[in-house]
This record gives sequence, structure tokens and C-alpha cells, in this order.
Amino acid sequence: MNDKNNVILIGSDHYGLMLKNPIRDYLIEKGYEVKDLGVNSEEPVLYPEIAIKLCEELKAGNYSRGILVCGTGIGMAIVANKIPGIRAAVIHDPYSAERARASNDAQIATLGSLVIGVNAAKKMVEIWLESEFAGGRSLPKVEMIKALDEKRYER
Repeated sequence: MNDKNNVILIGSDHYGLMLKNPIRDYLIEKGYEVKDLGVNSEEPVLYPEIAIKLCEELKAGNYSRGILVCGTGIGMAIVANKIPGIRAAVIHDPYSAERARASNDAQIATLGSLVIGVNAAKKMVEIWLESEFAGGRSLPKVEMIKALDEKRYER
């Protein structure tokens, strides 16, 4: 698999390392190509650096989805959502994993290594990857979000 839909970007801070590596290995076992953007040690880093790096790679157009892991998943989501054109969602349960894609067309899933265990995280990632944007009633909402990114939203 090497088309852009089957290459997954992944990154974490030092807190997320213990969850990032098992998710990365799981994705490889499932046949995905994974581009690991770090980190690969427990030396402290500033998580916005990793989130920005992953978002820039995603926006360059060679990838369609990414996964970010920190302690809670929240910080990574906040940073990613500051980047125009990016929609990131914290996923910690099956419903949020599925709706992140189906309703919100989130290109990035964020997870918290201090919130969710490895096996549950693998399942949430699987659900998220198997879900697709449904459009329908969600389409105008996502279009409004895109308009905010392009500074063309007016009330």
C-alpha cells in the first residue's frame, strides 16, 4: 500500500511515546505504510513542535490522515486545529472515533496515553481509519469550518 490514503503520519511527544509506538506497529501489521515523525525517546519536547510538523506534512498533500499522541490528546488537538485546513479530533471511545470522520471529516486523530490503554487505542484508530466522511447534513458544517480557515466566513 503506498497511495496517500494508506500512508499514515504519526507523531507524539515524550508522554505519548508509550502509545505511539504500539499504534505505529499495529498499523504496519494491518498493511499501512507509516511515516513516524517522532519522538523516539523520553527526553522532554514541546508537543506543539510535533503537531506542527505533522500538520505541515499533511497539508503538503502527500498524506490524507495523521495521528498525534500526547498525555491527554487535547494539547495536540488544540495545536493542530490552529493550522488552517486541519481538522483534528480527540478520540477515546468508538462513537467519537467514528464521528470524527463521518461528521467532522477530521484528518487527524489525537489520543492521550494517560487516558486510554494500548488495546483500546488500537481499536479507536481502526474505527477512525475505516470511517469516511458521510457528507449529508454534516457537509454544510464542514464547509463552514473550511470557510473559517480561508477567512471567507461571514455572518
